[in-house]
Amino acid sequence: MPFEQFKVLTFDVVGTLIDFERGIIDYIRASSGKTPGELGDEAILESYRRSRSAPASGWYPDDLVRVYQDMARELGLPNTAGPGLRDSIKDWPAFPDSVAALKRLRKHFRLVAMTNARRWALDQMARTLGDPFDDGVTVDEAGCEKPDPAFFAFTRGRLSVLGHGLADILHVAQSQYHDIGVARRLGYKVCWIERRRGLKGFGGTQDPGQLTTPDYHFATLGELADAVESG
Repeated sequence: MPFEQFKVLTFDVVGTLIDFERGIIDYIRASSGKTPGELGDEAILESYRRSRSAPASGWYPDDLVRVYQDMARELGLPNTAGPGLRDSIKDWPAFPDSVAALKRLRKHFRLVAMTNARRWALDQMARTLGDPFDDGVTVDEAGCEKPDPAFFAFTRGRLSVLGHGLADILHVAQSQYHDIGVARRLGYKVCWIERRRGLKGFGGTQDPGQLTTPDYHFATLGELADAVESG
């Protein structure tokens, strides 16, 4: 399937472009004062995933204030009520290939962020990524979180003003739960960036129940950029 058919790449951000798992692990481990042998990566991510699957107390990442309290009880962390985990997003790293790959892809497509994070958080993450986006849709603008189809409808409405229809869009994401499954059911062409390839489980992302077969499948964003440039 040729990439030339697409004019727009829509991106999940947290987990696809930004390594939120590493950011959360680093913050929780520093807060706990425990070594990896005392508090493993998977234990941190499992605790995070359990809390995030519960009803939220606000839009992401404001909900991380509640999440930290849940994790503190489970993992024996300092029981502070501050916004530290929420505010740590400014330190969450981009995946090693994200910045360069986005620059390459921007030569060929309009790049649009679609994130369950609020606008202030997207602004911070976009700076980490080198400000690659032509536009971005956030949870506080859409009024809902993916995998709600309304989020995708809101984004398509915004793109339609520029004359872009569904056939022009390739949705690029890591999360089978939040993005790949629902986007495919809505008729999008989808590209799964399987950031956890070779690792067990779903890390900090919710289990989708079953995997959706994507139109394109890569382990990194750099591989997608390579495929686009190779024609």
